[in-house]
Amino acid sequence: MTEHLGAIFTTSPTWVSWALLYIIVQRLGELVHANRNTRRLLSEGGQEHGADHYHYFIFLHSAWIAIIALLVDPLHAIHPAMLALFAGTQILRIWTLVSIGRWWTTRIISAPHFDRVKRGPYKYIRHPNYLVVVLEIAIVPLMLGLPWVALLFSVLNAMLLRHRIGVENAVLGERG
Repeated sequence: MTEHLGAIFTTSPTWVSWALLYIIVQRLGELVHANRNTRRLLSEGGQEHGADHYHYFIFLHSAWIAIIALLVDPLHAIHPAMLALFAGTQILRIWTLVSIGRWWTTRIISAPHFDRVKRGPYKYIRHPNYLVVVLEIAIVPLMLGLPWVALLFSVLNAMLLRHRIGVENAVLGERG
């Protein structure tokens, strides 16, 4: 297994290698950005809600990336339509992050005096970042020839999101 993982990054760069590297760097960058925002929001009087389930998301997303990296064929051909769908999710991700700005975090941080974002995709969709993640969890493994990974992690993510969205909606309902 470790030879397989090493082969992904030691052979000449393939689309699969670049896709995995992009996902890993993007997720780590988001965690750094989210942690910075979380610390600032907490220092401004915010409170965390739903912390009891947060570690499950970290585990799920880490396992999703690890399983893909361990099982993917580094020479798998990526279908252009799947790559276009993935690129579309990244455009929605950027639009979402830019729209929510200083309020974006991977945790649920709220306070009565915090603004509620209603611009960008938030005008049309209540939880656009969750839509991005739902799409990514399905599209990336499908793009890389791992349909069972797409199915398994989509189901697990849906179970976690059901709880998280309930917590987040309750918190947002308090803010009006």
